[in-house]
Amino acid sequence: MTRSRHASPARLSTTLRRAFATTLATLALTSLTACAGGRGGAQVAQPGEPYDLLILDGRVLDGSGNPWIRADIGIRDERIAAIGRLTGATAARTIDAADRYVAPGFIDAHSHAASGLARPELSQGQPLLAQGVTTIVANPDGGGPLDLAGQRATLEGQGIGVNVALLIGHNTVRTAVLGADERAPTDGELEEMQALVRQGMEDGAFGLSSGLFYAPGSYAATEEVIALARIAGEYGGLYTSHIRDEGNYSAGGLLAAVDEVIRIAEEGGLTGVVTHMKALGPDSWGLSVAATTHIDAARRRGIAVFADQYPYEASSTSLSAALVPRWAHEGGDEALVARIEDPDVRARMLAEVTENLARRGGPASIVVARYEPDPSLEGQTLEDIAEARGAKPEDAALELIAAGSVSIVSFNMSEDDIEHIMRQPYTMTSSDGGLVAMGEGRPHPRNNGAFARKIARYVNERGTIGLEFAVRATTSLPASVLGMTDRGVIREGAWADILVFDPAAVRDTATYTDPHRLAEGMSFVIVNGTLVVDEGRFTDARPGRVLTR
Repeated sequence: MTRSRHASPARLSTTLRRAFATTLATLALTSLTACAGGRGGAQVAQPGEPYDLLILDGRVLDGSGNPWIRADIGIRDERIAAIGRLTGATAARTIDAADRYVAPGFIDAHSHAASGLARPELSQGQPLLAQGVTTIVANPDGGGPLDLAGQRATLEGQGIGVNVALLIGHNTVRTAVLGADERAPTDGELEEMQALVRQGMEDGAFGLSSGLFYAPGSYAATEEVIALARIAGEYGGLYTSHIRDEGNYSAGGLLAAVDEVIRIAEEGGLTGVVTHMKALGPDSWGLSVAATTHIDAARRRGIAVFADQYPYEASSTSLSAALVPRWAHEGGDEALVARIEDPDVRARMLAEVTENLARRGGPASIVVARYEPDPSLEGQTLEDIAEARGAKPEDAALELIAAGSVSIVSFNMSEDDIEHIMRQPYTMTSSDGGLVAMGEGRPHPRNNGAFARKIARYVNERGTIGLEFAVRATTSLPASVLGMTDRGVIREGAWADILVFDPAAVRDTATYTDPHRLAEGMSFVIVNGTLVVDEGRFTDARPGRVLTR
């Protein structure tokens, strides 16, 4: 009898099941790359095409907020060359993810680390890499150098461990033209300021930053900032602002300051960012809900407004910025010291310093972080210092400021506000941290722990947000806001900035009393296709770049 060429029903069922399973896997892999803008489709490596790096058996989070999917990743020539089931692939180095998560490198949307990266001994940026940060956005709060081409040359000349995106600072531009004067620019001076912003954008800046809380930016009218923001908007740049008031220092307070960012974004024709968003001071706690309501309403009107946030209850700034009224800053530091030493002017200042101290939660809430005239005061509260001197806290504060610059950590936020802001889909992650040598001062622990803390405390411990949401807020969201089309995502063709980690092992070890400790939990960190953290140990590589818009 001739055997039938048709399969039996049982064998046909098995074949269909296998085909169905294969189709589902292929569709899932296609979704992984397509959602991030890739070509899509699972890849099967061909013999003779080795990769530089091969990551096997990872739970891949593509950065979009999608759930993880099982996949391998092949890296060649600094970019992601393939994603899928890369059976039979070979590579110069193979990493077994062993069921760990694989995600895009984190992007710090607000960082003061550029000056640290310019120091040869800190240029690899190990405290950043230990958190999984592979790209920082530098020159925030209206600061940074005027010569961005020079800054780029310095950083690239010595080699850096992370990528750096530059901003051009409004305070820097204003100071170059007007000094520390409290006045509006003339038409000619405004044109000169616009030319400086234009030069910054030509040199590759991703946008304009402002620090309207600080002098001399605080002396600028909104119209001045709009005129400069329009220049950044012409280049596709964004506007990011340490807003004029994060609490209730001025009429309208936090809400008016958020509205100002919205107005500048709308009239400037560009994306606006309320940077390191918070409700500062006990009198302002709870206002985060109203502030996000204002942003929601603006977004419904078609205005691109976002926020970034560091996950701590304490802020950090200078003691003079926190307590001294802005009128006393006019003319610069020497003029400020002269006013402090003038009995009549000092009396006027003290009244406002006392009010501002109350806004911050009192002298016990302010801790000295860095004070070169007397490092022994670092780690002490203003309350302790005042008691030791037998002085009122406001008088002690002015005495410290007159003798030198005082950096502080200020405990002034509520957990409810932190969590509410964090849950918003337009809130990016940032550190607002610097890069300092280990043992230098008593800085805010956010320098070394912000990104790890977000996972350890707000994903693992409190369940405020999910891991996919947290990763999106640190990767594809800031990349899209900045206009980076090939970072912050895992897709074919994107730059290979990649992390491999176990979320349960990620934790911030830096504390307010012991801030010089590195974060833990990143098994592998890859920057532009090069390993900078290998099985939890730093390599000597410095593959970072200064990015251009």
